[in-house]
Amino acid sequence: MNALAPAETRAGTDPEAAPETTESPLEGFRIGVTSHRRSKDLIEALERRGAEVLHAPALKIAPVQEDISLIEDTKAIIAARPDLCIATTAYGMRRWCEAADSFGIGEDLLETLANCRMFVRGPKARGAVRAAGLADVGISSDETTATLVDMLLAEGVRGKTVAVQLHGYTDVRQLERLRMSGATVLTVTPYRWVKPDGEDLLPRLIEAACSGNLDVLTFTSAPAVDAMWSTAHEMGMYRQLVDALRTNVTTAVVGPVTAQPLIDAGLSPLIPERFRMGALIRLVSEHLALNHVRRLDTRSGNVELRGRCLRINGQAVELAPAPLLLLRALLGAGGAVLSRESLSELLELRGSVHALDMTVSRLRSALPDGRLVETVVKRGYRIRV
Repeated sequence: MNALAPAETRAGTDPEAAPETTESPLEGFRIGVTSHRRSKDLIEALERRGAEVLHAPALKIAPVQEDISLIEDTKAIIAARPDLCIATTAYGMRRWCEAADSFGIGEDLLETLANCRMFVRGPKARGAVRAAGLADVGISSDETTATLVDMLLAEGVRGKTVAVQLHGYTDVRQLERLRMSGATVLTVTPYRWVKPDGEDLLPRLIEAACSGNLDVLTFTSAPAVDAMWSTAHEMGMYRQLVDALRTNVTTAVVGPVTAQPLIDAGLSPLIPERFRMGALIRLVSEHLALNHVRRLDTRSGNVELRGRCLRINGQAVELAPAPLLLLRALLGAGGAVLSRESLSELLELRGSVHALDMTVSRLRSALPDGRLVETVVKRGYRIRV
């Protein structure tokens, strides 16, 4: 059984929507890819257009043969008649019930869960529990497994059986806390996230987004968005991630179903009119070209800034992150003066005059013509046009 049924998640590369091109409209931009299925097609298409791609598969649905483990774990939970149950994700709860139904034990599972005390990690998990006709008795205040376990330990778990619906970013320490407190812990994993051996790619992608080292983050399935939210919660970076996606990083999705978890978080992702991967790539390219490419004719020549790629009169210029951020702001002003205070705030220098002067100096020394950045006495800086 494949729970990723919506057509969006099955969308492959659309040759008509994404023709081969020798141009590099995405040169200088860094794009995050969270898909697992057919990610190769998406990555290759983005790289052909000049993008640097950070790939962190957020979610992988277990093949049918692996569902056997899911059903065996479900049967063990039904037989154990647990006292308590923790539901961590909405998608996991839904897929658990669907898998049980497909093997003819769905009613037994719902009866078992109806007779135990259900705790949920967040509002979405609560919604899935209630949609299944069940009731919950507690919810985590910050959507973390740790807080949920704190609640259970406060009321006592010694001698009790606790069933835990796991998700891909499993906090093993929380399971151990339950066991150390005298509980018998049974787990079930309705879906599995891809976590490459020896690497935590998804947390690293989240950190890149939060630190401003990403231009666009793409999703091709709603569960992948939920997977990223869950990981960010466990890292303690959920708010920071949402703020970054609202202000600095563009989100782009293959269709409206995938978009919904982002919209629920207050974001406005790019959605192509045709729910195909090629249309998504085209939309991302058009958006970046329209909103994130700076071109200006100056006394030092023609300046073009595309993401992290700076060219002056066609010559590539390497800049460190802070000078690059400063130049982007100055180019955006189109020759108008930006105050020292606004630039210090932009660079998070906390009003340090010396630090701003050092950044300006580093920028000028990296440019072919340092006079491109002009000092306006007692006011600030501007591009010399």
